[in-house]
Amino acid sequence: MKKVVIIIAKNSFRDEEYLVPKEILQNAGVEVVTASSSIGVAYGKLGAVVNVDIILRDIDVKKFDAVIFVGGGGATSYFDDKQAHRIAVESVNNKKVLAAICVAPVILARAGALKGKKATVFSSEIKEIEKYGAVYTNKNIERDGFIITASGPSAARDFGEKILLALNEEK
Repeated sequence: MKKVVIIIAKNSFRDEEYLVPKEILQNAGVEVVTASSSIGVAYGKLGAVVNVDIILRDIDVKKFDAVIFVGGGGATSYFDDKQAHRIAVESVNNKKVLAAICVAPVILARAGALKGKKATVFSSEIKEIEKYGAVYTNKNIERDGFIITASGPSAARDFGEKILLALNEEK
């Protein structure tokens, strides 16, 4: 059974960017673990209330097939987070599916994971990912190798489906 970790902000993550991919993955038999900066309950911008299973510091990337960073205003708290950067770098080094949506691709960019990679991001952060070497493609969803990025909430379904497709490919 495939296993993924979805990383959300403790407050103000974007609900559908978490809930829609989670549903797609679970319906396909994928085990989904939810992570945040602390244990307890996390709150979505639109009212979702989610139990957190694990904190970032305790994530062992090797135990997961994919790592997914969810956007929303709260995700900016991870832009310079050392644990978030460690997780992104270890995902790349271990050839795991690494995905980020909305503003969250900035986390990957600042960790160095998007250097020379095609990527997309929420429109307010285009210059930010380019500054760290990403090749912005202006698409709703982009895939470059094992890295998947999406532009925002309207791409949540395609984002989840693209992650599932990548998980089912032979490595």
